[in-house]
Amino acid sequence: MLARSLIAGAAGCLLLASTAFAAETSTTSTATDASFHGTWRASKVVGLSVYNGKNENIGSINDLLMDKNGSIKAAVISVGGFLGMGSRLVALPYEKIKFSTEPVAYTGTSSNAPGASGAAKPASSTTTGSTAKQPATESKPNPWYPDHAMFDATKDELKNMPEFKYSTD
Repeated sequence: MLARSLIAGAAGCLLLASTAFAAETSTTSTATDASFHGTWRASKVVGLSVYNGKNENIGSINDLLMDKNGSIKAAVISVGGFLGMGSRLVALPYEKIKFSTEPVAYTGTSSNAPGASGAAKPASSTTTGSTAKQPATESKPNPWYPDHAMFDATKDELKNMPEFKYSTD
């Protein structure tokens, strides 16, 4: 009987110690997360849809190219094609790409457009855009990645750009 009590007491102590350690660890990781507030995760930027000024989907971000210091220099965009077939890659200067944390503004009533219900969504705001307040019914943007990217070019202009190929030299 005494052995069971000792084992139960030891197990309880270990359980309390592990709970205290977990609480200390979560406090440390929260402080680390706060120090990076406002940064975006590259893994979430890759794959973003890219739209032009007319809200036409012109491609998606396939890769980010950076220099040896870690500064992103270009975004490799997959353009053209259908369902991944016939697409090609183009490298765009990173500073020419704008990012938006708000959803794309659809003005048509097409049933294929996300969120289309006949009413237009508010225009998307870029990271350099206005600070107008959004209606309370909209969800809060995710601070770890933008909703989409924007580049001022038509699909035909992108198709006429030189194709990007990864070099092994």
